[in-house]
Amino acid sequence: MPRPIQATIHLQALRHNLARARRAAPDARVWAVVKANAYGHGIERVYEGLRGADGFALLDLGEAERVRALGWRGPILLLEGVFEVRDLELCSRLNLWHTVHCDEQIEMLATHKTQAPHRVFLKMNSGMNRLGFTPQRYRAAWTRLNALPQVDEISLMTHFSDADGAKGIAQQLEVFNAATQDLPGERTLSNSAATLRYNGGAPLRSDWVRPGIAVYGSAPDFPEHDAAHWELQPAMTLAAKIIAIQDLAAGATVGYGSSFVADAPLRIGVVACGYADGYPRHCSTGTPVLVNGVRTRMVGRVSMDMITVDLTPVPEAGFGSEVTLWGRAANGAVLSIDEVAQAGGTVGYELMCALALRVPVVVA
Repeated sequence: MPRPIQATIHLQALRHNLARARRAAPDARVWAVVKANAYGHGIERVYEGLRGADGFALLDLGEAERVRALGWRGPILLLEGVFEVRDLELCSRLNLWHTVHCDEQIEMLATHKTQAPHRVFLKMNSGMNRLGFTPQRYRAAWTRLNALPQVDEISLMTHFSDADGAKGIAQQLEVFNAATQDLPGERTLSNSAATLRYNGGAPLRSDWVRPGIAVYGSAPDFPEHDAAHWELQPAMTLAAKIIAIQDLAAGATVGYGSSFVADAPLRIGVVACGYADGYPRHCSTGTPVLVNGVRTRMVGRVSMDMITVDLTPVPEAGFGSEVTLWGRAANGAVLSIDEVAQAGGTVGYELMCALALRVPVVVA
């Protein structure tokens, strides 16, 4: 039989989370962000759950081709725009909307021969300091684009660096609003955190919102708020089974480096999951897991193919018992991916994207 580990993608959770984003921004249209192969979930796997979106936002042309191949005829936005002139040919052929964030991309458009002008999203660097024109240069960039016959509609765009934290969005929003005052065009500003935390406020006008991590059931501002606070459901479950039982005497150790020492007799389960499956190696004793839907803890170090878990809270567990590494257990109990990521010193985004190819994936 196959090794007993499996990831499950939950289509109903994706639909639910997309609807949650709509409720948070009822006057906006919604991009479903599917960059990084839909945050590790798989574009083809999530499509049915997200096709209720108004558009798909992603990074590269290959992903755009895959979305079109699935039958999507609505808007697709390239969040980083094009990287060379010939990319614009595919934008024309696939009818892709694309971000413009630098002078070089404007020059590419100026040399592009197309019969159908392009819809572009002009990005402002309002404080994130990654991509975009500074506020001082933004209007000049807009004027250059507006003069090009290759350009049809120009939308206005920025990205918040601190929507998930105490600093918030006020400073960047003020900069953006001042620099775009009286400029025509639809606006897209809000990522997951801004959509959930701020989209009820009058100063934040987003014609399009861009929920990414929230669509997949992770809280954008964890640990201040968890997924349950935002009424989000996990879109991915990673589950395995116990493949061996060990009974430890007091003073016995577990795993490489003997980092865990039992202070009393202890029954542990060996689980068919390790860092080669995408489970974070930096997780250590105390990382939460569910065994038969009951919360317990990992003990010792993560190995390439195995972890070990404390069975004290689940005395009935044995060979073949279900272990939920993150997501929803068979009994309905939920272990947030954010909790596991925190224990490993990272974020839920990374765990989703790091799911290994050797892990079988099913869609439910």
